[in-house]
Amino acid sequence: MSRVCWTLFLLLVLSGCSAPQDPIPVARDPDKGAVGYYCGMNLREHPGPKGQLYVAGVPDPFWFSSVRDLFVYLQTEGATRRLLAIYVHDMGRTDWQQPSSESWMNAQDAYFVLGSRRDGGMGGSEIVPFGSELAAAEFIKQYGGRVVRYQEGLASNLFTPSSPLAGR
Repeated sequence: MSRVCWTLFLLLVLSGCSAPQDPIPVARDPDKGAVGYYCGMNLREHPGPKGQLYVAGVPDPFWFSSVRDLFVYLQTEGATRRLLAIYVHDMGRTDWQQPSSESWMNAQDAYFVLGSRRDGGMGGSEIVPFGSELAAAEFIKQYGGRVVRYQEGLASNLFTPSSPLAGR
């Protein structure tokens, strides 16, 4: 075989060895059957921000009744899974009682308020996500708390319930 044929053959073989990329799933609204990963309760029955994430090889999202529960997952089981997308409600663009479908955002882009006086849908202090630092600051004026970004909070375990900043 000529050198060109061998080169083409090798390129074809090597290109077949690379793993296919999973498409990034889009955020979707919880349907009537969507229940929280940990609590097993229907998401639509609780106010406050929610979370959803997609794991490679699993077509449906894992739902979380609170953003606090989402981060518990990320810092425990999620560390061993290949995550494709993580979404939270941007609470600067939606109502607390009934978060809208238009308010889902990439969790890695959010500003999170920890330690506020605002209880989440599952009770207790909630981790409240915002799409802008200004919206987070306005929330803090009314409810208190501190802003952290995704990477800082995850790396420092600030999102776990045992963190002094997660509670009040």
